[in-house]
Amino acid sequence: MNTIYIFGLGAGDFEQLPVGVYRKLKRAHPLFLRTKEHPAVKGLEEEGIAFTSFDDVYEKHEQFADVYAEIVAILVEQVKRGDVFYAVPGHPLVAERTVQLLFEEERRGVCRVVIEGGQSFFDALFAAVRIDPIEGFQLLDATAFQGEEWSPSLHTVFCQVYDSFIASNVKLSLMEQLPDDYPVYIVTAAGTKAEQVKQVPLYELDRQTVLDNLTSVYVPPVKDEPLLYHRFETLRRVIATLRGPNGCPWDRKQTHASLKRYLLEEAYELLEAIDENDDDHMVEELGDVLLQVMLHAQIGADRGLFSIDDVIRTLTAKMIRRHPHVFGDVTAETAEQVVVNWEKMKEEEKGDRQPESILADIPKSLPGTMRAYELQKKAAKVGFDWDDVTPIWQKVEEEMAEFRAETSGGRRAELVGEFGDVLFALINLARYYDIQPEEALQMANDKFARRFAYIEEQVRKSGRPITSFSLAELDRFWEEAKENGR
Repeated sequence: MNTIYIFGLGAGDFEQLPVGVYRKLKRAHPLFLRTKEHPAVKGLEEEGIAFTSFDDVYEKHEQFADVYAEIVAILVEQVKRGDVFYAVPGHPLVAERTVQLLFEEERRGVCRVVIEGGQSFFDALFAAVRIDPIEGFQLLDATAFQGEEWSPSLHTVFCQVYDSFIASNVKLSLMEQLPDDYPVYIVTAAGTKAEQVKQVPLYELDRQTVLDNLTSVYVPPVKDEPLLYHRFETLRRVIATLRGPNGCPWDRKQTHASLKRYLLEEAYELLEAIDENDDDHMVEELGDVLLQVMLHAQIGADRGLFSIDDVIRTLTAKMIRRHPHVFGDVTAETAEQVVVNWEKMKEEEKGDRQPESILADIPKSLPGTMRAYELQKKAAKVGFDWDDVTPIWQKVEEEMAEFRAETSGGRRAELVGEFGDVLFALINLARYYDIQPEEALQMANDKFARRFAYIEEQVRKSGRPITSFSLAELDRFWEEAKENGR
């Protein structure tokens, strides 16, 4: 099997080439270079070392992935005729996609691949920016950078910052998490006579003229704790501290049961923010709901039962599993099809755990109106429902009559029961008209509060105590509020 021998040209000038690599390059034929835009190439030419570069391939494609694929295809075709020698910038195993693609060809049995050595740009770069990578170091490819990949507490180097377009992508991603003037360093030709290190504010990263194939960007680790407040790991650490031995007595005292009321309260406050269409309020209330999730997860972790990782892992797996039309090969063109698929998968997941009643999975802890709505909806799915609204109206009238009759009976339990039947029948009517009863009642509550506030305003203007007004007078104010659109 023929072999592709791969050399690293290092990070610096020709004089810095290891002697062993230099000697092998002298004998290499045919020799291919990924690019001749490298400080050591002039020395190769002066030494009379012949080579073919792939710079023309870069001109043919807009995407680096296509460039690398064609380079590898050419090398694979060449190796069919005999051994091939290939030289890349730096070290072959550092930020060199073509080498990884060649390894894939080797695994397919196309050829052998031998790494002949080289010096990466790491040593020169660490020296240029005066850092010790033992403190924590991250190398990221600027051409394929995704913001969530970045760990701000580590020394970070972005390699392959070829031009202002790539630099702009890095800048915009980082500016979502860092101040616009956060200091970053542009390092060009590290380890060569032409080495440059320039500190610039982040917002100017893509406005520099020294960006080329020898450019890297160094981002110092974030030391200012408030700049990390948006990171999930910071929140997790804060919650763990609150629940820890030296934490808050209140937080340490909480249990799953004691927190139940707060989860409900925060959820309802979030709903209020949504109804008000108040984004700032929503941010705050979503945070309060998330706090409840984090506290429950930390209690689970403190007891050695589960952690937030388990919560996230379970949720992620469920979202992928229940969205095969997104992550698999199932087709769902409409929201209705998605719901049908979702319910089918829920039933399949239950398997042998099917409850005795189809209503068993409706939580008893739901607010009464919501639970009634969900019970009716569940029963309707198996045919226990009217197809027409007429009998629903009749049922409402029937329950109203029974409640009215019971009001004179003097039996408290029966009176409460009949009133519950009225509410249940009205909720069934709401469901027929696709009205969420909880939402409708909240609207009615808000309307009552607005109109009563108007009554109080008029009473204050009069200078009289509200108790001195007759119901007729107060009702007149109520009608005024209605006329004013309150």
